[in-house]
Amino acid sequence: MIRPATADDAEEVLALIGELAVFEQMEDEVVCTADDLQRALFAPDPVARVSLVDEGGEVVGMALWFFTFSTFLGRRGIWLEELFVREPHRGRGHGRALLAHLRGLVDGRVEWAVLDWNRRAIDFYDALGARPVEGWTTYRWLPDEAHRQPNPPLGR
Repeated sequence: MIRPATADDAEEVLALIGELAVFEQMEDEVVCTADDLQRALFAPDPVARVSLVDEGGEVVGMALWFFTFSTFLGRRGIWLEELFVREPHRGRGHGRALLAHLRGLVDGRVEWAVLDWNRRAIDFYDALGARPVEGWTTYRWLPDEAHRQPNPPLGR
């Protein structure tokens, strides 16, 4: 079952982010806290949203996303910031269900980035019919505070 995350899920979302960071070998980059997530995701005007896969009362995956707008299409879309399904639950259709859920929320584009070494994810996205955007390079400009010392490792 896919459901929206609530404020009560902040710690679980943080744990999922920690597990994702370990998988992506980026755990040193995670500096957010449950309080940060409370302010960003569960405020009256959230900057992003989280859809959770709940399997028999256990959260097994998430999509963290936010709305975008395409000037060329004139339509609202979604940027999928994170798609993550816990290892023991992969291959059961949860990722596909999360993406279908997001696709059903907008009439514009659903876009995301994938690490170039993550062949399993690339093959999964290709099998869905999604395609890389040719000719575009992703840039990132971090605020100075993003370089602060990270929190202790998450999910351990």
